[in-house]
Amino acid sequence: MLLKRIITASILAALIATAVFTLSSQYFSLLLGILTLAAAWEWLYLIDVRSIAKKLLFLLALILPMIGLHLWTQFLELLAQLTKWPDIRFYSGILEWLVIPPILFWIVVMISIRNLPNSVLNLQLRLRYKALIGWFILLACYMFLTRLRAFYEPPMTMYFLVLIWAADISAYFFGKKYGKTKLAPDISPGKTVAGFYGALAAGLVCAIVLSLIYRFNYVYAADFALLSMLTVLISVYGDLFFSVVKRQRGVKDSGAILPGHGGILDRVDSLIAAIPLFYAGIYLIAGLI
Repeated sequence: MLLKRIITASILAALIATAVFTLSSQYFSLLLGILTLAAAWEWLYLIDVRSIAKKLLFLLALILPMIGLHLWTQFLELLAQLTKWPDIRFYSGILEWLVIPPILFWIVVMISIRNLPNSVLNLQLRLRYKALIGWFILLACYMFLTRLRAFYEPPMTMYFLVLIWAADISAYFFGKKYGKTKLAPDISPGKTVAGFYGALAAGLVCAIVLSLIYRFNYVYAADFALLSMLTVLISVYGDLFFSVVKRQRGVKDSGAILPGHGGILDRVDSLIAAIPLFYAGIYLIAGLI
């Protein structure tokens, strides 16, 4: 099983890295949109939506704002190129403020899982609210990941992805080697406190490496270290959030499209939670440079 996971992860990493560095922002946005819709289909499975009509309505509710966000982002990018005013992204209006609700949502999720795991696990929501939550977090992920790629170039997008991957890998191996105390045993028995600290350590190491490569001064290096560790922190609880949803549904994985890994959501759950906070941090740091 581990070998299958490594092979699948290696192929996926290579494909994603190729997409990040070779695709234009338009085609990257299109690819991300397709992956978002695939993840949305799996979310509908997790919340037990069986009606085809309701599934199509949910996908349509995602597609329309995704198209609008795509067109607006491309307009800003084109305007920046034509006016030679790269900081046009800082004047993109209310869209930047939309990063606040998803950040607050994930903070509430983190606090709730940390302090009231049994209550979260036994929480019963109506189907409409589950659908709304899925729509909200998937659209936010699409929005801020496409904007990160469009406004802050491929290297920063790749750094974010590597940060999440490194945290996941470190959590797994630290947990296997040193894990004794469970992080949230009722929600995800495999996750340990040692793995959690291993993930945070990986975030710090990633920030140090980035700072050395770009020769950041101490202030910016500290900013990236803090942002990277906070991003990893949110990503861990994003993973736990999807574990809660899967436990309530009574399934281990969201799908079976990826050998050894399950579904799309099983691979991007941490990323979905982490991207709003990371984007907000990059936006603030870039505004100070």
